[in-house]
Amino acid sequence: MTADLSSPGALTTAADTAPSVVQTIDWLAVAPPTLTALAALLVLVADLFLPEHRKKLLGYGTLTALAAALALLIPLRAGDRSTFCLTTGAQACSYTADHFALVIQALVLCGAFLTALLSLDDTRKLPAGEYWFLLLASAAGAALLPASRDLATLVVALEVASLPAFALVGIKRGDRRSSEAALKFFLSSVVATAVMLLGVSFVYATTGTLHLTEIAAHLDDVPPVLDTLAATGVVLTLVGFAFKTAAAPFHFWVPDTYVGAPLPIAAYLSVVGKTVGFSGLILVTVVAFPSYADVWGPAVAVLAALTMTVGNVAALRQNTDRARSAVRLLAWSSVAQAGYLLVPIAAAAYAGDERIGSTVAYALMYAVVNLGAFAVAALVARTKPGNRIADYRGLYATRPLAALTLGFFLLCLAGLPPGIIGLFAKVTVFSAAVDADLGWLAVVMAVNVVIALYYYLQWTAILFRSPENPETTSGTPASEPPHRFRSSAPLTTAIALTALAGILLSGAPQLVLRFAAVNLF
Repeated sequence: MTADLSSPGALTTAADTAPSVVQTIDWLAVAPPTLTALAALLVLVADLFLPEHRKKLLGYGTLTALAAALALLIPLRAGDRSTFCLTTGAQACSYTADHFALVIQALVLCGAFLTALLSLDDTRKLPAGEYWFLLLASAAGAALLPASRDLATLVVALEVASLPAFALVGIKRGDRRSSEAALKFFLSSVVATAVMLLGVSFVYATTGTLHLTEIAAHLDDVPPVLDTLAATGVVLTLVGFAFKTAAAPFHFWVPDTYVGAPLPIAAYLSVVGKTVGFSGLILVTVVAFPSYADVWGPAVAVLAALTMTVGNVAALRQNTDRARSAVRLLAWSSVAQAGYLLVPIAAAAYAGDERIGSTVAYALMYAVVNLGAFAVAALVARTKPGNRIADYRGLYATRPLAALTLGFFLLCLAGLPPGIIGLFAKVTVFSAAVDADLGWLAVVMAVNVVIALYYYLQWTAILFRSPENPETTSGTPASEPPHRFRSSAPLTTAIALTALAGILLSGAPQLVLRFAAVNLF
């Protein structure tokens, strides 16, 4: 029997029975990334009307916007808000402000805030309006990603965080090294993104959905004929996020990119860029692909072992007299730290997603101390632009507080007292591997921790050696007086904030380690 749709009554009945696609938006839930994105547009427009001598106001406006975005996380602390949900009855949303999202958003916004502090003086030789716009745009994407709960939003957030970063790396006009670094970063990232999108298309073809929770449900019952396609999609999707985490063998862009980028941007990529990659990797593995843990679990475990080994061995080989060896060592150290961060994700495949808290705890520790190390490097670079590790010799004699602070950060990265938070974070990651019966991975991690002690302690010892005689200092004529380190209020504030956070966390490590004991989702 065919209904007569020409009558008004039939049309009314059809409209009443059709599911509504109209929904309200929880603006408070999406406020942190939204405010950051709006601030980026405002800074770009304001740059057109501000005279050159007042461009510094754009930097202070950026700091204000990032502080406001951080404040907007406070009303969301319950972690129970979602928006952009399906209206078909399925409990699936595209944006969820749960505890995992809030912790990562706080981390990336704090990282962007400290990067802005480090950048206030460096933008005098850079196009200020473009610089602050790109930094805020990238931070908006980074804040969006951990709350994304479908693959489309994840990919968009990842690219919003990454594309401005390419421009920031190459923003030093006329600098061949900066342009080369940006090109390498861009080309390798584009290839990784293309591979990831191919994987996403395979997953969508297999499941018919992009929502992470719906994908998990559909992958539990994949027809045998589609099993290979689904497994291939899972692996290819992980490739893009492995690139963002600088996991070996996708790490090759890191050293040249960090060396060629402005120092604050190198710090930003080492913390915020890495956090974005790990957030996406956690979401797709633990939330979307738990039924394929037998595929991604061993792969992530091998990546973890390979990454920490490659990073530490390369850092060990750095020549202290080589130009920019300090930044290059921090770059390879960043690769090695990525290996440690991957360990709990691999453990989650064998022992449940509660192990993910160990990655979050370690990421919080790493973010604080690595940003602090880059801040001290920025201070030294003011008078020693070559930024060799040898340039730090005798730093204690000229800037004792800076030397003590950098020594503390390096000991935290090494996991030695008084860097208690670094020690506890490493023990937590090590325990995650042992509890998941990944004994071989725990052994590899232990060996790598010992290898890393050498170059961290070597740099720390250099800080407290006697300063070299100016007549024998490489590149310093005997007629020139010794350099005095010039600081500034923003740079000093950044160093002080990271040092204070590191000391606080070392005195009360439970503030971070409690994340390792709870399920964040």
